[in-house]
Amino acid sequence: MSTSAPHSTVSRMEFRGFSVLLGVLLLIHCSLQQQTAIKKKPVKKDTLRDAAVVALQKQIDEIIQDLNLLKEKQALQTVCLKGEKIHGKCFMADPLKKRYHTASEDCNSLGGVLATPASAEENNRLRDYIRQTVGSNGEVWLGVNDMTTEGQWMDQTGSTVTYKNWDTSNFRAPQPDGGKSQNCAAMLSTDGKWLDENCRDEKPSVCEFNIV
Repeated sequence: MSTSAPHSTVSRMEFRGFSVLLGVLLLIHCSLQQQTAIKKKPVKKDTLRDAAVVALQKQIDEIIQDLNLLKEKQALQTVCLKGEKIHGKCFMADPLKKRYHTASEDCNSLGGVLATPASAEENNRLRDYIRQTVGSNGEVWLGVNDMTTEGQWMDQTGSTVTYKNWDTSNFRAPQPDGGKSQNCAAMLSTDGKWLDENCRDEKPSVCEFNIV
């Protein structure tokens, strides 16, 4: 069962690739036929030839775009097989400790962003996943910060976060409490609570990908 799905995906992509190549060849053939059929009408020849070239280029651009989308979907499926699916998202933990900006850039290079839980259920499931991958007593960077405006916590798209899970227990000062020196949010793997931390600290992280 585990090997049939990838084989099926590859077969479909190979068939799509063959169909794409065939379509391009047919378009070129039709274009050449049009040019041959109008040899005796030089005035219209250039106009028809230019129109055919434009149409052909448009088709090629669309084909390339479709192939790129297929590649992205295949890469995302590979990530999700290794990570955790939660609602319409896929999460991938990176246990390597990094500064906030480095972790963020590494997620971006993979086509994702640092994880930002959007609900209590999503936060709890992400906490459980972090326990399994990073450890039961640690912290990971989240895609939440107030670097632009102090006290205004934003996600990595620049939107204000509507769900927050700051730690307000008696074990430490109510979070966030770091002021201008602590502008990046992290999650505790023990209970899923959030802390504000210095962005230069090095912590594991979790990347988030939208499932297409």
